[in-house]
Amino acid sequence: MRLDAVIKRFMPREERFHELLGEDTQNLNRAAQLFAAVARSTSLEERRVKLTELKALEHQGDQITRRIFEALHSTFITPLDREDIHSIASDLDDILDFLEGVAQNLVLFELSEAPEALRQFADILVEMVEEIHLITGLLWDLAKTPAIQEKMVRVSDLENRADALYSTVIADLFKGKIPPLDILKWKEVYDGLEDACDACKDYTHVIGNVVTKNA
Repeated sequence: MRLDAVIKRFMPREERFHELLGEDTQNLNRAAQLFAAVARSTSLEERRVKLTELKALEHQGDQITRRIFEALHSTFITPLDREDIHSIASDLDDILDFLEGVAQNLVLFELSEAPEALRQFADILVEMVEEIHLITGLLWDLAKTPAIQEKMVRVSDLENRADALYSTVIADLFKGKIPPLDILKWKEVYDGLEDACDACKDYTHVIGNVVTKNA
């Protein structure tokens, strides 16, 4: 192998990670939109169909994550700290896993209702994921740090809304005259949605560390 080829192999490949993480957040965006459609649907059969589509996106996300990890292993010098890229990819994977898990529970538990809280959670997650997609695109130009920080604040605000919504909906579940088994089913659903929002917030913590280290 020629010396210049060897050197090129071990030099930073910023565009490689830029493209892979961009592909990852685009896939996550599609998944969030699809999950919102699941949340709005009142047809169990339609939810089953959309769950199959969501599983395909989750599988695609797993493949992208694997490619990112392979790129980390094969790149000697990375454009950002290796552990930060690993954490970003892991958080994106976690968010999609939670979305797919909630959609699966809606189908497994045979829940065809689309209560307001479920739709609100879906709308919050669509917004959070869109902000995550934009932040990831800005990350490679740290001159845009103010824009990154503004979007991180927006994600934090949305996560606070999700926390308040979770507290309200769980209290309402136990106040109402809902069969105990249905309470357990819906609590599992809302727990998964809260976990998805927390994973979005975790992503911003990693980005915050990246911004601070590279300031």
